[in-house]
Amino acid sequence: MVKADGCVAIHADGGAYKPLNWMNAPNTLADDGDRWVITNPKKETLTITLHQVFDDISHELGEDPGLQKDGVEAHLQELLAASPGAIEDGLTLVRREYPTAIGPVDLVCRDHSDGVVAIEVKRRGEIDGVEQLARYIERLQLDSSLGDVRGVFVAQIVKPQAKVLAESRGFTWVEVDYDDLRGMKPDELRLF
Repeated sequence: MVKADGCVAIHADGGAYKPLNWMNAPNTLADDGDRWVITNPKKETLTITLHQVFDDISHELGEDPGLQKDGVEAHLQELLAASPGAIEDGLTLVRREYPTAIGPVDLVCRDHSDGVVAIEVKRRGEIDGVEQLARYIERLQLDSSLGDVRGVFVAQIVKPQAKVLAESRGFTWVEVDYDDLRGMKPDELRLF
């Protein structure tokens, strides 16, 4: 399959939906009749030798509808920034993507007693996310104007190992429901 964007995918007859081999766009395709050579910008090549052509079909699929993946970490972060109370009662947002020397903290908030709360947001909460939160808090504590900083690890699902590690580091963890944050009703129809 050769797509309009230059992506080339080779599929098996066995009903698998994943290609056996592929070259993501952008590519150049040199068509030498029974031999195609696909080259990507890194100069990697995929050579396809055609022994027999059963069908050669082209379909114009129309304009790209601009489909976007829903429920990615950035969306979850945006929703939580708009409603920090979903994480903990009394939280107010100070800043989203709060800068540090090692990267931005997803959310920095103040709690009901004006304490600073660093929040790391993940779709799936695993131990590497807890470690990331620990590194951010270490950096934030170098800023004496912030005072004590506590950490909250937030995800749609927090793995048991991440829960244990978070608690051992003195962090709390919270599981949030993406659909609830979006305001979806439980009886609304959805694909997944």
